[in-house]
Amino acid sequence: MVEKSSSSSSTLVDQPVVPGDVVLDLSNMANETIKLGGGLRQDHDAISVSKVGKLRFTKPNKYWVESSQKRYVPCVEDCVLGIVVDSRSDNFLVDIKGPALAFLPVLAFEGGTRRNIPKFEMGALLYVRVVKANPGMNPELACTDASGKAAGFGLLKDGYMFECSTGLSRMLLSSPTCPVLESFGKKLSFETAVGLNGRVWVNADSPSTTIVVSNALLNSETLSGVQQRIMVDMLLNNLKLSS
Repeated sequence: MVEKSSSSSSTLVDQPVVPGDVVLDLSNMANETIKLGGGLRQDHDAISVSKVGKLRFTKPNKYWVESSQKRYVPCVEDCVLGIVVDSRSDNFLVDIKGPALAFLPVLAFEGGTRRNIPKFEMGALLYVRVVKANPGMNPELACTDASGKAAGFGLLKDGYMFECSTGLSRMLLSSPTCPVLESFGKKLSFETAVGLNGRVWVNADSPSTTIVVSNALLNSETLSGVQQRIMVDMLLNNLKLSS
């Protein structure tokens, strides 16, 4: 987090950027606050790019570089899907597709105490929030929002999880809702949890619905909005014919 901000967004927003590009000059900015996401770093008053991608901005004050990649670099406040790989007395060890395993403290749950420590099997899928992400250290996770509430975080039961690029994850989380999710949501009943680390969970009453939605989401990354809607219409017609 940086304790200065611009009253207007950078002209580079939504434009391709490369490492070394300076996207914000804090010396010319008012005393406010901005948040820096992945792909950006601060050097004195200059905010520069550290990876190839597109500069993105979301209100009120967050900038990041979006790129489509398999490798995930943890960033504070990211919501991710993690797989439990081990448990210790104070932490669960969780794979979030990052450079190192993440720690999920056993008390990092709503109302967490030593008397009600959750129990997870190895391989359990969790929807979690990154709360610490310092270079050279294991990231730390929580199953709560910033106010300590569960807010949908925790164990994801049943369903199907697939891995994808981080770019597809961001597209599925975009606002307004991306066409493929919007079109399916008007006709089918299903749940999704999208992690910024390139993991997506889908659950529906029918296994066929789960498979159709999962495959469509995975195939939507390179399609335009119109193409996504056409694909969904075709898949829905096929579902009707097979039912």
